[in-house]
Amino acid sequence: MSSRSVRWFAAAAMTFGLAFVYIPLAVILINSFNVSTVFAWPPRGFTTRWWSSAIGNDSIRQAVVTSVQVGLIATAAALVMGTLLAFALGRYTFFGRHTVSLLVVLPIALPGIVTALAFRTAFRTILGIELSIWTVAVAHATFCMVVVYNNVVARLRRMGTSPEEASMDLGANTFTTFRLVTFPLLRGALLAGALLAFGLSFDEIVVTLFTAPPGVTTLPIWIFQNLSRPNQAPVVNVVAAVLVVASVIPIYLSQRLAGDTTAGGRV
Repeated sequence: MSSRSVRWFAAAAMTFGLAFVYIPLAVILINSFNVSTVFAWPPRGFTTRWWSSAIGNDSIRQAVVTSVQVGLIATAAALVMGTLLAFALGRYTFFGRHTVSLLVVLPIALPGIVTALAFRTAFRTILGIELSIWTVAVAHATFCMVVVYNNVVARLRRMGTSPEEASMDLGANTFTTFRLVTFPLLRGALLAGALLAFGLSFDEIVVTLFTAPPGVTTLPIWIFQNLSRPNQAPVVNVVAAVLVVASVIPIYLSQRLAGDTTAGGRV
């Protein structure tokens, strides 16, 4: 097969893959302006009244607030735990290090239903803790921690130990070295990891269903609950369209930050 044929095949495969992912998203965006009260296609007409209804919906606003609260708590916990684990596993050698590294990454690879059932059992049966927004945030932090860990440990490996050793050779103590040398070099990786962690928490539904009490409704849960309710399809489309557009921002920023971090590692 010639190189031209290979390029054409690769381009066709890429186009098909992108179309397979993004055409349904475009349909959701277009349907949010559909005059029909059901998931009808093609649209019989267009209107913006569903957007006005979504903006004035108190349950949507409360779900957004809950999702943001859970996401911020989970991200803060993930930043602390993920960074500490990255330093422990990236800078020190000890027996069982690879096993611990596997255990750290495992939560994001496990099926969500397994993680959800494990946490519900631990909270309700073993610990006797009542479900709340905090139980949701703790459960989210376990898989959010993985993206922070991966970002930080990769950055630590690229930067090596030379900058810190040079700082300490010049008389700086450990805290001063971390504040003036290590943290500035890690800042891009931490911000990228935090953005990705917040996005993961904001979109999670399975773990949330098992660890949230009645009355605590995140935005994905609100979409799930209202998907089949009469005349709610247009508003659900609006919320989904907003989520699609809003998801672009943290992904774009995390890519830019990761790119800046990589560039900094080659200097």
